[in-house]
Amino acid sequence: MINPVELFVGLRYLRAKRRTRFVSFITLISLVGIALGVAALIVILSVMNGFEGELRNRLLSMSAHGTVTASDGVTEDWQQVVAEVSAQPGIAAAAPIVQMEGMIQASGELFAVLVHGVDPYYEEPLSGAMINMVEGSLGVLEAGGRGIVLGRILAFDLGARIGDGVLLLIPRPVGDGTLEPVLERFVLRGVFEAGLQDHDASLALVHASDAAAIQALGTAVSAVRFRAEDVMDAPRLAGQLQQQLGDNYRTSDWTIENGSYFRAIRLEKMMMSLMLSLIIGVAAFNIVASLVMVVTDKTTDIAVLRTLGMGPDGVVRVFFVQGAMIGWVGVLIGVVLGVVLAINVPVIAPFLEQLFGFQIMPGDVYYVTRIPSELEMADVGIIALAAFVLTSLATLYPARRAALVNPAAALRYE
Repeated sequence: MINPVELFVGLRYLRAKRRTRFVSFITLISLVGIALGVAALIVILSVMNGFEGELRNRLLSMSAHGTVTASDGVTEDWQQVVAEVSAQPGIAAAAPIVQMEGMIQASGELFAVLVHGVDPYYEEPLSGAMINMVEGSLGVLEAGGRGIVLGRILAFDLGARIGDGVLLLIPRPVGDGTLEPVLERFVLRGVFEAGLQDHDASLALVHASDAAAIQALGTAVSAVRFRAEDVMDAPRLAGQLQQQLGDNYRTSDWTIENGSYFRAIRLEKMMMSLMLSLIIGVAAFNIVASLVMVVTDKTTDIAVLRTLGMGPDGVVRVFFVQGAMIGWVGVLIGVVLGVVLAINVPVIAPFLEQLFGFQIMPGDVYYVTRIPSELEMADVGIIALAAFVLTSLATLYPARRAALVNPAAALRYE
């Protein structure tokens, strides 16, 4: 335990004397460096969390949280499956889907397209509310109406407008295992914007019955999709559905289907954390340097303390108090500054853009035109704890060096 004398002496050494101004300047730089490093880590991780959440929302705006697929790839009794999935606690909605890949043409060039056959009755509660419809709505898709809704970029590339006809070229499997081309004409009834390149540039929506007719599925569908009440609970729900439905069905969830996106973000967060941690590391080395100079300057004082009865462990604690106070105050300031900045990033970024006359994320380049921020207290706690430990360890070498001072040798020539 640190007794009052050791605490008093350690705090007293923080005050600068005329001959130790340089040491105090290094101490101040160390404190500022720790504060800036901690604040930068909190802000950057909050922004990365915000981008991860934005990406997740955009990915799931046109994708479900999980899917249930029959083992043979064709779900005949999908109404029963939808009912069973919807009845599962924690699942908000379920809907059938027919998936196809092919080519699309309006007037000239062919473009690759991923076609989702959906039923608006089931689809609206599943994902329709999250789709930003530029023109039209999912309700324009009617069974047998040959209506189609395209992503904004795909419609622009095709040069198609509402009411224009488009041609779909879809390969359909036949009995001998080969594929035959199916050419179908549809009418553009709507345009959506999901805010994700993969969706807006290559996705088309048609009615599930029209898609099933092209694939000769009859009343069957490719899969049943579901949306969980809590998106982070989807993996658990998918596992429960797998056990409930048995081996005739396979389940999957968004963490598996979009795993590469989120692995990339986690890798970026880890690398950013390591790089910004170097700021705290440099500041910790400054603490070591300043305390070593303090030990050199206070050699006589240390010797006097030893002759008055303070043991080596007491000297260690004196300099631990001095170094730890520098580090801990820096961490505390950094945490407060980082939390305030992270919370106000959506306000600060537009102010800086207006002040300096530039746009950080222009709309013609990025889908996200604002910098999102999502502060997680777990990140704040980990950063603060790591900085506390690092700055505390930085005091050990100088404190140990102070404890090794020989009182007789230090006072011999005084």
